[in-house]
Amino acid sequence: MPIRQITVYGEPVLHQRAVEVTEFDDALRELVADMHVTMDEAHGVGLAAPQIGLGLRMFTYVFADQDDAPERGVVINPKLTLSKVSQAPAHPDDHSEGCLSVPGLNYPLQRADYAKVEGFDEFGKPISFEAHGWFARIMQHEYDHLDGLLYVDKLQPRWEKKWKKAKKALGWGVPGNTWLPGTDEDPFGH
Repeated sequence: MPIRQITVYGEPVLHQRAVEVTEFDDALRELVADMHVTMDEAHGVGLAAPQIGLGLRMFTYVFADQDDAPERGVVINPKLTLSKVSQAPAHPDDHSEGCLSVPGLNYPLQRADYAKVEGFDEFGKPISFEAHGWFARIMQHEYDHLDGLLYVDKLQPRWEKKWKKAKKALGWGVPGNTWLPGTDEDPFGH
């Protein structure tokens, strides 16, 4: 189970819609195991396949605060049904997100407080659960990756301006930037 390189904002696979997974085989299960190891080593709570350079509609997650969902899992070919998203300004203390593909930065973003998640596990078995609060945020964040969106693509103008300035200073927005959890310096300071 090798740790995979994590792609950084600007890598084309991050900005394209991922394709459906069609084969539920040993290779897929090995990929899921690699994604879990990579996510854990990066101290993440979710990891989408495009973040490791693969345009597949799947993500892993770990979250220990939900009754009706497994604490740790994978969702393949997901579908999300969401509650309304508040139109109030996102608050930095309550709504900030980070992303392994935007390493070391975080910005506030409003999300729905509820998501019904449907999809498949690594064996092709249908799964369905509800996510609330922070867990719903994780599900939406990872799902967005599968549609070629990162949370920084959805920021309100105040935060978008700060993001664009940081992106320029870091030289992101072009292909070829990656980091390797467990080897490169942890951009989140864990």
